[in-house]
Amino acid sequence: MEKNQVTTDWMQVSELEIIYNAKIKASERPQIKCSSDAHKLFLASWNMDKIELLEQFKVMPLNKGNRVLGICEISSGSIDHTTVDPRLIFGLLLKVGATQAIICHNHPSANVKPSEADKQITMKLKEGGKLLDIKILDHIVLTPETYYSFADEGEI
Repeated sequence: MEKNQVTTDWMQVSELEIIYNAKIKASERPQIKCSSDAHKLFLASWNMDKIELLEQFKVMPLNKGNRVLGICEISSGSIDHTTVDPRLIFGLLLKVGATQAIICHNHPSANVKPSEADKQITMKLKEGGKLLDIKILDHIVLTPETYYSFADEGEI
C-alpha cells in the first residue's frame, strides 16, 4: 500500500523547469563599458511618469562579455523607499545565466546621494553574489537629470 502512495504522490508535485529564451543575438545586445552606458540603458527603460513619483529598483543581468541580457524591475515602492528582496534578484540572475549584474534605483527627490539603506543593500548583494560567483559590478542611483555610480565612487 505504501509503495502505491509514493507512486501517486510524485504526480501531485509541480514540475519545475529553468529556461531563458534570448530573443536577441549575443552580438546585437548592448555592451556595458562604463557607468554611463548602464545609466543610459536604465534611464531609457524607466517610466518617466513615475521616476519622480516613486522609488523603483531594477537589475541588469550581464554575461561574461558585459553584454546586457535584459532589464528587470524588481520592486516598486513609495515616495522615499522600495523593498529589495535579494532572493528575487539572485533567482533572476541564476535563471538567465548571468555572471555579473548592475543594480539600479531612482530617487524621486532628485538627490542622488545614496542613503545608508542604499549602501547596506549594495553590500548585501555584493556579498551574496560572491557565494554564487555573480559579481555585482555597480549600483546606480538615478534621477531624470543625473546619476550616482557606486563603482565610479569606489564604493563597491
